[in-house]
Amino acid sequence: MLGTLRFAQPTQVNVEEMGNSAFNILVCGVDEAGRGPLAGPVSAAAVILDASNPIAGLADSKKLSEKQRDRLAPLIRERALAWAVAYAEVDEIDRFNILQATLLAMRRAVLALKLQPHQVLVDGLYCPQTGIPSQAIVKGDSKVAAISAASILAKTARDELMLQLHEQYPLYGFADHKGYPTAAHLAALREHGVSEVHRRSFKPVREMLQYPRQNILRPQ
Repeated sequence: MLGTLRFAQPTQVNVEEMGNSAFNILVCGVDEAGRGPLAGPVSAAAVILDASNPIAGLADSKKLSEKQRDRLAPLIRERALAWAVAYAEVDEIDRFNILQATLLAMRRAVLALKLQPHQVLVDGLYCPQTGIPSQAIVKGDSKVAAISAASILAKTARDELMLQLHEQYPLYGFADHKGYPTAAHLAALREHGVSEVHRRSFKPVREMLQYPRQNILRPQ
């Protein structure tokens, strides 16, 4: 297993608010993006904010517009004490399942930080195994600034990657839906078959592969 189940405790939010300045504790926020799509990797980001250099407007990335996320992402990278983005690839998602692949991406992001945090705060119910004291916080991306920052970096980084995949696989419309199972994406799957970057373990894709006449589309 790549992670463990840990339920949220509100006191952890207070530690994050006080830590970096009052006790010199480095607190890392972690979040993911891309668990639901039918294609592309899942991303995760880890961020250690600088309490002396705050960033206004941080919030759950899902509650921000694309324009707001694109404005905040470079500020986070500039002002954070440390940040990292990592991925679990499509073959890892299919091999481990999406939960374990997400925890793997989170673990990679935390371990890629240039500073080792004293504590890791993770959005949701599960924590990756990093060897660092960790706590999961339900809806942490709307409660803890460092997790909000991580959610923004994970989302913007994955969106950029899906734009690159759109250039390779223009028939699927990745630039518009980022791999999520929209009506247009499902229609493209039915028309063009499954590409190399689709998640074969996800039901809509798996069902498409049951038709032997459909070939796997490769990059153009």
